[in-house]
Amino acid sequence: MSGSRNDGREPSQLRPVTIEPGFMSTASGSALITCGGTRVICTASVDEKVPRWMSGRGSGWVTAEYGMLPASTGDRKQRDASKGKVDGRTVEIQRLIGRSLRAVVDLEALGERSVWVDCDVLEADGGTRCASITGACVALSLAFKGLIEQGLIDRNPIRDGGVAAVSCGIVGGVPLLDLDYSEDSTAEVDANVVMTGAGGLVEVQATSERMPLSRAHLDDLLELGATGIDQLLVAQAEAIGS
Repeated sequence: MSGSRNDGREPSQLRPVTIEPGFMSTASGSALITCGGTRVICTASVDEKVPRWMSGRGSGWVTAEYGMLPASTGDRKQRDASKGKVDGRTVEIQRLIGRSLRAVVDLEALGERSVWVDCDVLEADGGTRCASITGACVALSLAFKGLIEQGLIDRNPIRDGGVAAVSCGIVGGVPLLDLDYSEDSTAEVDANVVMTGAGGLVEVQATSERMPLSRAHLDDLLELGATGIDQLLVAQAEAIGS
């Protein structure tokens, strides 16, 4: 399969990944993540209160919002604000990002404060939700480092080695890791795998477009996902430590 993909990657090879920490000085934590042709700005903003329904419980809250800039896909995408409502895809993705982050955060260690994580897609070439989760965990970690330095919390609330996500799918009968848009748009099966640094599965989203997904192919996709996430966790650690 060497050289058979559009960009010459092997089936189990990620696109080039870079994570630039501290991309926005005005945020409590931020990162610009680039995965091939996909680029997402992730910011974390700390609010010294929790939603009213959580008040008095002694624990915090982490939530996420997601959006695609109008020119992120080439053809202009209408802003949700101009439509008067958030579309269903956006709601689904931001809920996924929020769930993924909360799965690795000790909310009691955060205290009664909220962290808003915003993921804004600058350029979309497949895997935007996965890049958002991976970059958001870096932004969140940097925000927590700042709270520790200020003496507002006494330990890092992130557990299980953090969280990262990657897309994979079956194209032309072959399991592939980290699909770009051209591969995703023709895939018989596409999946998103979210895992912790400790190897636990947080979420698996798999959809069969043109063929039923066999158990063997699901195992192949999960193995590919784990391989890719191991590499993404290394990139995260380098960004957080820099």
